[in-house]
Amino acid sequence: MFGDLFEEDGDRFSSHTIGGNSVKGKDTEPPPPRANVKLSGIKNQGGTCYLNSLLQTLLFTPEFREELFNLGPEELGNLMDKDKPEAKQVRVIPLELQRLFARLLLLEEQTASTTALTDSFGWTNHEEMSQQDVQELNRILFSALESSLEGTSGSSLIQRLYHGTLVNHIICKECNNVSERQEDFLDLTVCVRGVSGLEEVLWHMFVEEELFEGNNLYWCSHCDGLVHAAKSTKLRKLPPFLTVSLLRFSYDFGKCERFKEMSRYTFPLTINLRPFCEQSELPDSEFSYELFSVIIHKGSCYGGHYHVYIKDIDQLGHWEAPEDDVKEKHKAQKKLPKVQECEDTLDWEDPLAVVTTVLAQEASGSVLVDQLGQKIMDKIGSSWNKKFRKQYGPISKFLQSHTDVFMLVSNGSCVALKATTTSEPVAPSLHSNRLEHAEAELQGSAELDAEPASGSCWFDLNDSAVTPIREQAISKQFEGRESAYMLFYRKSTLQRPPQAKGNPAYKVPLHLLEMIQEENATLQQRRADFDASSNRIEVRLHLAPHYHVQNGALQPSSTNTRAVVSMMFDRRKTVGDLRLAVYQMQTTWEGDMALTLAKNLPAGLHLYDTLDDDEKSLYSAGLCNGSDLFVWNGKEVNGVQVQTGAEWEPVLLTILRPGEDELDSGSAPGVGATRTDGSGIVRFTQGFASGITLGGVREVLGPQEALVCQEAKGAQPGGGGASGWRLCPPEAMRQTLRELTLRDGDSLLLLPSTQLTNSMFSLSGDMVTVMTPLDCRWLQVEYWSQTASEEEEGGRQECKKRKIPASGDTRLGEVKQRALEELQLQECFRDEPCCLRQMDRTGKLLPPVCDHLSVRDAGIRLMTSLCLCHGCAPKASQLFLYFRVGVVPSAGQDREIIVEERLSVKECLTKMLQLADLDGMCWHLRRMDWCEEVGEPLMDENASLLDVKLCSGDTLVIAEGQLPPKGFLKLSVRWLVDRSSDCVSSFPDLSHKIEWAEMEMTSVGYVEISQEASLHDLRCQVLTLPALVGLCMPTPEFLRLWVMEGQTPSRILRGNQQTLRKLKLGMGSEVCVQKLLCEEDLGLKEVLLRLKMGVPGERAYYSAQEFVWDAGRDPSPKGLYNSLASLYSTSPDNLLLAKHLPDKHTWMAIHNWTQHVSKKKKKKKVESLQGTPYCLRDGDIIGVKNLLVDSNREFSTLKDEQEQQRLREQTDIHKKGGQTASGEITQEARPEGKARANKNRKPEVALSINVAVFR
Repeated sequence: MFGDLFEEDGDRFSSHTIGGNSVKGKDTEPPPPRANVKLSGIKNQGGTCYLNSLLQTLLFTPEFREELFNLGPEELGNLMDKDKPEAKQVRVIPLELQRLFARLLLLEEQTASTTALTDSFGWTNHEEMSQQDVQELNRILFSALESSLEGTSGSSLIQRLYHGTLVNHIICKECNNVSERQEDFLDLTVCVRGVSGLEEVLWHMFVEEELFEGNNLYWCSHCDGLVHAAKSTKLRKLPPFLTVSLLRFSYDFGKCERFKEMSRYTFPLTINLRPFCEQSELPDSEFSYELFSVIIHKGSCYGGHYHVYIKDIDQLGHWEAPEDDVKEKHKAQKKLPKVQECEDTLDWEDPLAVVTTVLAQEASGSVLVDQLGQKIMDKIGSSWNKKFRKQYGPISKFLQSHTDVFMLVSNGSCVALKATTTSEPVAPSLHSNRLEHAEAELQGSAELDAEPASGSCWFDLNDSAVTPIREQAISKQFEGRESAYMLFYRKSTLQRPPQAKGNPAYKVPLHLLEMIQEENATLQQRRADFDASSNRIEVRLHLAPHYHVQNGALQPSSTNTRAVVSMMFDRRKTVGDLRLAVYQMQTTWEGDMALTLAKNLPAGLHLYDTLDDDEKSLYSAGLCNGSDLFVWNGKEVNGVQVQTGAEWEPVLLTILRPGEDELDSGSAPGVGATRTDGSGIVRFTQGFASGITLGGVREVLGPQEALVCQEAKGAQPGGGGASGWRLCPPEAMRQTLRELTLRDGDSLLLLPSTQLTNSMFSLSGDMVTVMTPLDCRWLQVEYWSQTASEEEEGGRQECKKRKIPASGDTRLGEVKQRALEELQLQECFRDEPCCLRQMDRTGKLLPPVCDHLSVRDAGIRLMTSLCLCHGCAPKASQLFLYFRVGVVPSAGQDREIIVEERLSVKECLTKMLQLADLDGMCWHLRRMDWCEEVGEPLMDENASLLDVKLCSGDTLVIAEGQLPPKGFLKLSVRWLVDRSSDCVSSFPDLSHKIEWAEMEMTSVGYVEISQEASLHDLRCQVLTLPALVGLCMPTPEFLRLWVMEGQTPSRILRGNQQTLRKLKLGMGSEVCVQKLLCEEDLGLKEVLLRLKMGVPGERAYYSAQEFVWDAGRDPSPKGLYNSLASLYSTSPDNLLLAKHLPDKHTWMAIHNWTQHVSKKKKKKKVESLQGTPYCLRDGDIIGVKNLLVDSNREFSTLKDEQEQQRLREQTDIHKKGGQTASGEITQEARPEGKARANKNRKPEVALSINVAVFR
């Protein structure tokens, strides 16, 4: 019914982790047991909070629950037989409901699942993901239960417990004849808007009479005529359980939007319905009801969440004081001690007591007013302005307002106490008031401690969460965004047997008890297994006899696997248990045994904290799965003392030193020392304790006079790829590696002072530059050659490549000369110049690089490729340009030219024409912009190339035609005529036609006109074209001029006296001319639209009709609707509009409604159809549907669908790059995204529960 109107709030959406990590990779965590409240929640399947709230209400209706449990398998069947065709029909819904209730009552799980129940509803289309209305679910679920229980002893279950009867009376005022009609009700649906509470609306429904009078008379069959009458409604039969549905959601027909009524709506905890029922002899107790469930909706009409407040009638849960009550109690208890402890200082909060005390302690009995502020500050530690001024004003004003206490003397400059005033009465009164207030708060907190009476405990069941609440919390749901939505009352006379109190197994069938016992046993076993597996960890034991100390870390003595022993252990056991287990494993161990936490670092194994407390558990000691423990005597390893702790962590450094030093010293102290290929540098790695100083590192490595250098971070040395090192100062030699923030992998260079004379090393200040042969960089030069025979036969080119050593300072001329030598091309280019050129990603050769530039200045990256090509390289004063002939782009026709940058545009054009073998003077140059389109012409032919800001690599286009004089425009003119008109036939020489909006365009020539000319002048100039001389035109205003964008007219030129410059017409603009039947002078805010009225009953339109819409008055959709309503003499509500999108052959509906904006938000800006998404402009086609004569609201035509199919096929061909043999598009060619986008969305399905037929 409501679809997904009430979607779940994001904060209450239940997400289930799928495939989560487990401890051992295969064990899944069992569900947690019940919390202290002893009640079970229900998992949310995505949008089933409405179902969970109703199910919890039914569960805590003991009479309903027990009636359902009374139905045995002999009546309902067995779920095991539901798929057997020969078995008796199984009533799945009540059976699944029984199982769910049994699990909620007895299963030791914190939450229960409703998946089996929703499957029995026949929900197979993800209905559980979209939320529905709980009031609708209440009726549908009860209807499904009634259908499922037909033919059983519980067939009247819903009828007996929830159905009531009301009767409508109509009394004739003339003959007193009573007409009576009886109705059955499942719930009372009551109005919320305009009433204060439930009792008031019941009074309106069942006490007040509706009078038939005036024009609204009643036909009395007894009087046989229209008479005055009175109508009233009364409750005749009351059900044991009364359900009240509150109409919180409604529809505002004025604003055309849904809304939720959030005003205050009260309802009593107990209610007597006798005033609303027919007269009866029954006692009042039969009409008394108690509230036991409130389903609450939180959110708006567009989304929200359901939860329920429920009264625990059978005392199945354990009620505890809510957290808010506990916090309030602690807050109140803290106040009383604070008052008692600060008894002496409470006076200083009252300015009267402060000033009185200060004056009373003065020996003279008076104080200067100017000095009173300082004395108050000395007394209480705070100034008057800071503590009292904001509330009591300036101190002088305060003294004048208390003339009964203070006396101003010496013309108001001095203040003293009056003779009858003392300081004692002031403070005790203040203290007593505060003490009384604190005691009152403490008494209120004691009331919070009071537990509700037996059977009066309330709980908030919010999907999986169950929390206790107080009865007073219900009043908070009278109003607001979170408010009551359904109320459930039970008769006060319904009493529960004593054996049902606190007994969740009461009346539960034996077969369900056995099922729950088995599931509980399985859960208990799963929890035990999971607990054992989650606490069982793997510990790796490193045995000291198999290790030795080297480079500040522990290293295995050999590759013997006995050095590390793995064992599984329960982390809940103690360190002493682990030590005993290790003793038992190592039978040959002698002496003390210490277990120390260890960690494998890049430098080796390092020790941290020793486990000394044998009573501490392994979990508390910090052991986890995969922890490393070192087993030793706690002092030394193989006779060497070991430093432990984080401050002695070893750091693995990379040491570099000249190769000659290694040869002189014998052997490298590091491990794995290697000489790089011809570099002359020896590199090896070695570990050092982070507590050792840098000088200690030099002592270990030697020699003592060596310079220690640290690799410079982000250094940019000059030339090639030389590396930079920073010389460590003397103070750094006294710092530890930790203080120097050296980490694993950092490098140190040990450089003997004698090596500074080597060409490989250079010292500048504190920087050492190392240049090795491998540090030199290169440029790869390629040359593509092709023999004459190969050119005739289209043979493949041969590529020669060489890597030329180069640095950032190497001149490109030197690179070219060396490339010629290594490629042996001196003879090839003896009489012909050559140059170096880069190549882009598309394979296009970039402009040649200048020989005089260095690699760095030319912007060439090292280790890239250059092509050796025929041709000259430009000099510093020359430009390398590309040019092409014609404005139509054509691949492979770009030509190249090198010209002086001081050359004029005209001289450059002359040289290009000579290269292109073109004659004549009717040519000019245009730029090529960044998107490879022909741009503006170079107007000033006498300007130099440097002045027009041309750069090397720019592309110019030689366009046909002379340039117009300066300040003039050359505009292309097209003629726009209807297809049915014979105007086109008057131009026999013009055969090229372009269709647009049922019209045709043909080119009629060019006009040259000044940019300062007016639009009227342009109209007159167009009429002088030879192709239009024969036209009969009364005035130029009978012409409409459009500006072309591409091949489509896009904008009408307005304002006869506006200059072409202001109309933004530039060189190369195209205009389209249309003949009109009358003069036209459009305003700046007017838009010309083409209206197409739909043909009633057909998917077609009448011919287009032009309509001028004044968007300046009201640019919103409402303004357009009102304008067209005046045109067609109808109401705006009878029209439906849409804009046609010709490129997509679709229609965009224009809605005549505005979005509602909250009062808290800023005023919404008026929506303009000339802005996004509609972007209405001149010439747009607007489809119009008159709903009075045309019921079809669809705008698309058969032609639109055909064109859309054609566009899809073209897209598929473009994506796939081909067709099938028959010309059809294969299914694989359709892009997955498009196929998904074209898939029709499933319609919203109303909430339903499928029930089999049981007869």
